[in-house]
Amino acid sequence: MINEKSTHFRKLLAANKCVTGVGARDALEAKLIEQAGFDFVWASGFCISAAAGLPDASILSMKHFLDQARSMREVIDIPIIFDADTGYGNAINVMHTTKLLDEAGMAAMCIEDKNFPKDTSLLAGGRQELLEASVFVSKVKAAKDAQKSTDFCVIARTEALIAGLGLDEALMRASMYAEAGADLILIHSKSKDPDEIVRFIGQWSSTVPLVIVPTSYPELTEQKIIELEKVKVVIYANQVIRAAVKATQEVLSQIKRDKGIYGIGDSIAALTDIFDLQGVREMKRNEQKYL
Repeated sequence: MINEKSTHFRKLLAANKCVTGVGARDALEAKLIEQAGFDFVWASGFCISAAAGLPDASILSMKHFLDQARSMREVIDIPIIFDADTGYGNAINVMHTTKLLDEAGMAAMCIEDKNFPKDTSLLAGGRQELLEASVFVSKVKAAKDAQKSTDFCVIARTEALIAGLGLDEALMRASMYAEAGADLILIHSKSKDPDEIVRFIGQWSSTVPLVIVPTSYPELTEQKIIELEKVKVVIYANQVIRAAVKATQEVLSQIKRDKGIYGIGDSIAALTDIFDLQGVREMKRNEQKYL
């Protein structure tokens, strides 16, 4: 089976020192991310859950997340990395998930070494319980065996630092997952400064490239990341939905306060911008051609 998007993603990894993507909750956000010039879209479990008004706690089904990712896939050309959380169960569930994602044209999937059901990583006081490393190794191997296209990527994510288990545990787990066949390793941290991540990167001896999510340590810029050499992928995971929520709250407050919409013109997109995102002009050209 040929998965063009996974091949595209592999080429990006080979050609660039730093590949960047942004988290999306739906097709509209995915289009905006592509228009902004990013390399890929992160089909974010956190963002899709938030859009449903629910916690990122393994509440929604895999089908719900996949439907949203498929809708993104239909309207953009850049690759999608699918946030598959824990893989929706054990190694057998992971095999089924991998098959569906590969067939749906996702470029990559990311699975994490938490117990199912999970709590979102940056939740204060969250339940951050990890699987035995050997159990997660089996999930990684199952995913790699289940993929049908050669270039599909399996990203193994360790939450050892999130769970407070320390650098040595994180390195041990990441090394085991790399040896099991993971194409990339995502190392996550909730530390407010980048020192913890920088130490991990400095001690990482495998040739398997790293993925980071600098939500908690924004001062680690792309230029600094490139200088660290071992990080290949950066995910800006939730900034777009947070920006949208803030902007929406402000507009709603102003409408309520003004008792009208006369004062919000400079704060909202023009209708023509929405029409363009919807592809209305192309639809009208097709109407003239075919109707």
